Amino acid sequence: MKIAVLVSVGRHPVSGVARYSRNDAAALTLALSLVKQHNATLDVLHAGDAANPALQEYLALGARSVEVLAVPAVGDDAQADASAPLAARLHGYDLVLTGTRAEGAFDSGMLPYRVANALNIPLVGAAVDVTLNDGCAQVRQFMPKGLRRRVEVQLPALIAVHPMANATPTYAYARLREGTIRPVASTAGAGTAASDATTEPAWTIRPATAKPVRLAAAEKRSGHARMLSATTTESRGGSVVIEGSSVEKAQVILAYLREHQLVDY
Repeated sequence: MKIAVLVSVGRHPVSGVARYSRNDAAALTLALSLVKQHNATLDVLHAGDAANPALQEYLALGARSVEVLAVPAVGDDAQADASAPLAARLHGYDLVLTGTRAEGAFDSGMLPYRVANALNIPLVGAAVDVTLNDGCAQVRQFMPKGLRRRVEVQLPALIAVHPMANATPTYAYARLREGTIRPVASTAGAGTAASDATTEPAWTIRPATAKPVRLAAAEKRSGHARMLSATTTESRGGSVVIEGSSVEKAQVILAYLREHQLVDY
């Protein structure tokens, strides 16, 4: 049996420094346990820059080597779609594991779906544990409100592992020193990179516009009164101004804002 794990480069939530992705680390941990149980072969794949130091952390998490597929650049800081070279490399594998999505700011989580579609194999998402039996994979899926669901899928298949999977990665510096990063030239998808760059519009970056903030008066009632208002219908006061000029109506609104200290003029 051949098992592959797709890994990406994550980001530290505070410093933003590149590191291993926690989602992909959980997928790697599940794959390592399956390799021990079924005496399978394991390949860890990454599409991107082989010089990224964050890839070495996957060696410390148990990968003997990380095979890096070169992805051609499209623009100054953009890369071509990684699903094409990954799908070309993954032909013949029985099981492919990956995280649900990468940890970058603009990652869409569509890579597992695109790879599964290119390989024409089923995909199971949000997996928290995986067991293999008689050419099938039994997957327990994460669902909202603490629910879980067991599904069975015929191999070959691609499984996206949920961040709350039953896997605890173990970090060992000695394994980092023993493992290797193996860059591999990949031509799949290079022809479509130029066409995508010419047909699709380029990204535009502009400053974010602040959304209007709704002014709301501070709640001055007691906790008991607020609990009663949640179960009963009551009048909250206020006034409806219909008559008068626009200046008089504006003065009523300004008086309300001053009364509740929503403006300081």
